Amino acid sequence: MSSQKNVLEVILNSTRSVFNVQSLRMLTECEDSQKLTKSLHYYVKEGKIRNPRRGIYTKATYDEREMACSLFRPAYISLEYVLQRAGVVFQYDDTITCVSYLNRAVEIEEKAYQFRIINPELWIGMEGIEQNDNILIATPERAFLDMVYLSAGNCYFDNLHPLNKTKVKQLLPLYQSKVLTERVTELLNQK
Repeated sequence: MSSQKNVLEVILNSTRSVFNVQSLRMLTECEDSQKLTKSLHYYVKEGKIRNPRRGIYTKATYDEREMACSLFRPAYISLEYVLQRAGVVFQYDDTITCVSYLNRAVEIEEKAYQFRIINPELWIGMEGIEQNDNILIATPERAFLDMVYLSAGNCYFDNLHPLNKTKVKQLLPLYQSKVLTERVTELLNQK
């Protein structure tokens, strides 16, 4: 049972609140993933940790944004979620919207997570994406560009004033899209 204690200590003492088996294997330096999985199931049964989704383990309370970034890796929070909080889009929605390698809608414990697929080449540059612990989140400027890119320009923004237009223009070359550049230029010149 000593490995179980180490696993529990690692989870409870970590700054992170969401884990998967691979991340715990690295943190605990455990070679035997079956043994690790048995330990995790034991602690779930004992109520020491939670298992809200297959392959995902959490502390008693966890950061929903961290959950969003842990479900399908790589992923970062972007689109409506970031734009609402920046004051660019006024219509409120509690869904955490992410950009990832797949399109998927997931609900965990009554919280909705929406993933939209983006060209893998755009993952090369992490410009405009901030990392806070285990959370990757787009700046409002990157979220704006992601939104225009993914919606093919069929989107509406209530207020573009919170965006730093210089930063938007600096991030535009990452997308390598002449059409996107034209759409963004037109949007920025309208308001």
